[in-house]
Amino acid sequence: QVQLVESGGGLVQAGGSLRLSCTASGRTFSIYAMGWFRQAPGKDREFVGRMRWSDGNTFYADSVKGRFTISRDNAKNTVYLQMNSLKPEDTAVYYCAGDRAGGGAFEYWGQGTQVTVSS
Repeated sequence: QVQLVESGGGLVQAGGSLRLSCTASGRTFSIYAMGWFRQAPGKDREFVGRMRWSDGNTFYADSVKGRFTISRDNAKNTVYLQMNSLKPEDTAVYYCAGDRAGGGAFEYWGQGTQVTVSS
């Protein structure tokens, strides 16, 4: 099993920045990729981006491309989501997730952290 714990959410004005962290523990060697998702009130969960653990390859949703960046610290088993130029529509609960098998199923999930962007 893998446990994921997010941190770093909060309230920020539009145009501002936040960095979210997600620290993994347990059988972290089994993770193929780490992803970030978000869910706004009344909306479906939305894919934000992911990083393949083996080579750091990243992929982003069009809605955040150029504004959000995923990075990692292997020594700390931590992945980050740097969010710049935030917009009110970025307001959501953000979740990190682990993909064990590489099929995009994301079997492991964190508890989520709230990000609120004021206009």
